[in-house]
Amino acid sequence: MANPRFPRSRIPTFTLFTSAMSLALCTFFLLSFLFTTHSYSSHQHHFTGSEGGIADGFESIRRSILALKTDPLKPRLDQIRKQSDDHRSLALVYASYARKLKLESSKLVRIFAELSVNFSDLMKKPQYRTLFSSDASPVDESVVRQLEKEVKERIKTTRQVIGDAKESFDNQLKIQKLKDTIFSVNEQLTKAKKQGAFSSLIAAKSIPKSLHCLSMRLMEERIAHPEKYTTEGKPTPPEVEDPSLYHYALFSDNVVAASVVVNSATKNAKEPWKHVFHVVTDKMNLGAMQVMFKLKDYNGAHIEVKAVEDYKFLNSSYVPVLKQLESANLQRFYFENKLENATKDTNNMKFRNPKYLSILNHLRFYLPEMYPKLHKILFLDDDIVVQKDLTGLWKIDMDGKVNGAVETCFGSFHRYAQYMNFSHPLIKAKFSPKACAWAYGMNFFDLDAWRREKCTEEYHYWQNLNENRTLWKLGTLPPGLITYYSTTKPLDKSWHVLGLGYNPSISMDEINNAAVVHFNGNMKPWLDIAMAQFKPLWTKYVDYELDFVQACNFGI
Repeated sequence: MANPRFPRSRIPTFTLFTSAMSLALCTFFLLSFLFTTHSYSSHQHHFTGSEGGIADGFESIRRSILALKTDPLKPRLDQIRKQSDDHRSLALVYASYARKLKLESSKLVRIFAELSVNFSDLMKKPQYRTLFSSDASPVDESVVRQLEKEVKERIKTTRQVIGDAKESFDNQLKIQKLKDTIFSVNEQLTKAKKQGAFSSLIAAKSIPKSLHCLSMRLMEERIAHPEKYTTEGKPTPPEVEDPSLYHYALFSDNVVAASVVVNSATKNAKEPWKHVFHVVTDKMNLGAMQVMFKLKDYNGAHIEVKAVEDYKFLNSSYVPVLKQLESANLQRFYFENKLENATKDTNNMKFRNPKYLSILNHLRFYLPEMYPKLHKILFLDDDIVVQKDLTGLWKIDMDGKVNGAVETCFGSFHRYAQYMNFSHPLIKAKFSPKACAWAYGMNFFDLDAWRREKCTEEYHYWQNLNENRTLWKLGTLPPGLITYYSTTKPLDKSWHVLGLGYNPSISMDEINNAAVVHFNGNMKPWLDIAMAQFKPLWTKYVDYELDFVQACNFGI
């Protein structure tokens, strides 16, 4: 059935029209192509003059383009140039960074800048510059090889310089090297400290030749004339037990040091004949000490010389320290004869001092039993010098306290925490770590208060607990701090100035104002290592006029 909107008669007409248009377009394109070919041929003919020339020129251009595209040296040349540019830029970057960091006075800046210039100068050489020109001439392979060789040499140099200078730029590497250096220096420092501490201990505790000589000559005199110096069979002078006089306790095995203490005290005393000195030494030095104190009268002062062995109650069954000294572990602690063993604990090496083996060092805890008829006594170390009259100490109201001493704490220093092991529950429960410490060397003891407070029993209790050195290290100050924890009366600091054996910064005004100066520390005044500025304070009380002292060249 026919569609009424499109009559059958119109369909052939539309088809014929479409075919005619297609044919016209094809004809147009064909004519255009023929015309263009003809024009191009005419134009080439105008310039070349012949048809053969046109063909030859076209073929030459085609071959040049193909040759340029297929030359195998071009990629290689481009790669060489790229490597050169990259390393030149890298050198410039390092030069800029070195300039920013101001490294080694711009030495690295100059080095990297020169490397960058070397790359630029290389590319500017005439024989290499032609390789990168726009000229399509063939690339000379030998020139490329030479360029590659020189570029590689400069690259190698650049990388080597960068590698050597990397440490200057790499912060992590710097930090690691610094850590390694600090570790190495600390190892060396620790070793040097051990060696120094050990050497210092030897220097401080060895007996000088002159002092040994003096002891031997005095002992020789004692043996040659026993009747002049012996006290056996003679009654005890009443002054020795007279509580109304001023009594001093001095425990020492150093003849010269003991004589200086007595000399300085009597020379500065207003009434020296009222002063009594109780000198106690060991059996070996008893003869020398007896002779020394018989050679002069010391301005009328009374001097008692005894040996520790004369006090029969001081035995291992009563004295904890004597019992502990019989321990194999304690003997091993003291008598290690190898440097590596003796220096295991550098901080506490001073406690290996053999003086801690001597009962002389612990007699200070037995004063009431040694002098039962006395009420008060002044304890003096043998490394002190008395500069003023000390009788004022007997006038001080002790407020019922046992021990009168100068406190040494300031800030966080010289507190109980530095002398005791506060990790131990007994110490932690009984004492305050912030309690102020005081000094031994010049201590005024009220012996009646001592007996009342039973201080010797307290000392025995704690000394027995410390058999394995878990409460404190060895020495007499820690047990003294414990024994007199709540029974110490602080004295004015001018009574006792310490540190002349280790602290060179003590002012002379402070020293001149002191009643007693103390050479505590390793630099004792009778040693060659004594501090020169303080030594005259001690030497002026040495009896250089004595023949025995002169014969031993003491002090020379």
